[in-house]
Amino acid sequence: MANRILVISTFIAISFSMVASFQPSPLQDFCVADPTSSARVNGLACLDSKMVQANHFSFSGLHIPGNTSNALGSAVTPVFVGQIPGLNTLGISMARIDYAPWGLIPPHSHPRATEILTVLEGRLLVGFVTSNPDNRLITKVLEKGDVFVFPIGLVHFQRNVGLGSAFSISSLSSQNPGVLLVANTLFGSTPSIPNDILAKAFQVDKSVVEKLQAQF
Repeated sequence: MANRILVISTFIAISFSMVASFQPSPLQDFCVADPTSSARVNGLACLDSKMVQANHFSFSGLHIPGNTSNALGSAVTPVFVGQIPGLNTLGISMARIDYAPWGLIPPHSHPRATEILTVLEGRLLVGFVTSNPDNRLITKVLEKGDVFVFPIGLVHFQRNVGLGSAFSISSLSSQNPGVLLVANTLFGSTPSIPNDILAKAFQVDKSVVEKLQAQF
């Protein structure tokens, strides 16, 4: 019995240590980002705690719809460390996403964060693609109040398939999740990826690649 308890205790301890190792525990109450600092760290340097104010931990305006009058018919209002300096080192952020009818958040990924999305208004088609070799599309239509998770690093998308406008709130497991838009990354990089590489990768003529690159 004692051996069984020891094994279970050891397993739990290892499990918790693995979880903790993914996001290091803070070594102080907070580390409000100081964007003016020239210090090079993994993230942003800490502002002197004596200078910290309440506004370093707050953001206003998330109730205001974003402007969806654009080619994609969508708008993202981020609440990342750039908007709330107090998020620095805390490993969490959020965003409001607005969608015009048939508005789209195009295929993209977050290299540093898992995303959990909640539909607050409207009806969304969402999905993500698993990694090689399966490249399986996992997709679902979400109604108001539904929640969906996009695992870290996987390409995903959202589209408004309802009759009117829609909006959702996303929480992300990093204060700076990053975003890689698939089309922009491949066809809008600076400098451009050579045409012959993209043409061979997509098995199309170079002229097709040139037309796509001209759009970015």
